[in-house]
Amino acid sequence: MWLMVDQDACLGCASCEAVAPEIFSMNADGKAEALNEVTEDQKATAQEAIDICPVSCISWDEE
Repeated sequence: MWLMVDQDACLGCASCEAVAPEIFSMNADGKAEALNEVTEDQKATAQEAIDICPVSCISWDEE
């Protein structure tokens, strides 16, 4: 599964990267981006990052 980050809504607070550095990094624009596909073992951590985001700009990519 992949995660999507709404680049227009992202504040660049890096809370997702702090919770899940293996899943997120900050890009050159100072916005979060998903690094790679989320494994089964990472799902709970990914959901924690989604839940902690202050602007709710991270979501599961259902496609």
